[in-house]
Amino acid sequence: MNVAGKTARVKAALKPLGLLFVAGAALAGCATLPQDDAGAEPRRFENLRANRYTEIFLIGGNAITKNLKGGVYTTVGLNSSTGAGDSSPQALLAKVDLSALKEEYDVLSVYKNGPRLWTLDWVDAMVGKERNFNGLKARWVMWLDVPKELRSHKSVAYKSITGNRDTQLGFNKGKPVFILDDPEGNSWVMKSASLILDPSQTYDSLNDLGSRLKPAPGWKFRIQILDKDLVLTPDNGVVRITQDELDNTYDRVGGAYSNFKP
Repeated sequence: MNVAGKTARVKAALKPLGLLFVAGAALAGCATLPQDDAGAEPRRFENLRANRYTEIFLIGGNAITKNLKGGVYTTVGLNSSTGAGDSSPQALLAKVDLSALKEEYDVLSVYKNGPRLWTLDWVDAMVGKERNFNGLKARWVMWLDVPKELRSHKSVAYKSITGNRDTQLGFNKGKPVFILDDPEGNSWVMKSASLILDPSQTYDSLNDLGSRLKPAPGWKFRIQILDKDLVLTPDNGVVRITQDELDNTYDRVGGAYSNFKP
C-alpha cells in the first residue's frame, strides 16, 4: 500500500474521535501524553454540589493497535475569582478550540467533557500540573483507558469503563444520591450530571430523572437520601464508571469502591 493510502485508512479509523490527524502523527500511529501527574499533590475541594465544571481529555497512545489513554484535566477550583461556584464559565468554554489544542499538544485527539454539574459534595484528589486550554484553566487529575465505544463514537451508557485515579469522592449525610442498579446487583452513584446532550438539565430536575430514563434491560434508577456520609474510593487505584443515555456519569459503589453500598 502506498503512503497516501495508509494515511487515509488511519485517518478514517480515528475520525470518530472527532478530529482528523496530521499525516506525521497518523503514520507514526502513536502520541505521547504530557506526564502531568508528576509532582501531583493532594487537595480537597468542598461545597461542590450543583456547581458547574468541565473536563478536558488529551488522548494519546497507539492509534494502530487502538490502545489509547486519556489524560483528564478538571476545571474545579479554577476560572473564578473566589475559586468556587462555576469553574467553567460559558464565555471561556466557548473559546476552547479542540483542533488547535490537538496541534499544540501533538496528541491524537482532544475531547471536551462538559459542561457538567457536580452531584457530590466534596472531592479529595491528587492534583497535577495546571494547563491553560485557550483561556480555560484545568488541572490534571487522572488517567483514563479510552473505551472502544468512545473510539467508535458510540454511547457508553450502561456499560462499565475503567479509570485510574487516587481520589475520594464524598456525599454528605442527609443529601440525595442518584443511583443505578445493574443486573448483577452492583450499584452506581451519580457524581455528575451532564449538560452536553441536554443543556436545559438542572440539578433540581434530577428529582424527575427516573421518568426520563429508559435504562438497559435489568438496570434500574432510584434516588436515596443518605443516612450517613458516603465515600467513594478506588480499588488499588482503579475505578469503574458508567453513564446513562443523557451522559450523566456514575461511579461503582460497594465492596472496595466505597465505605458502604446505599
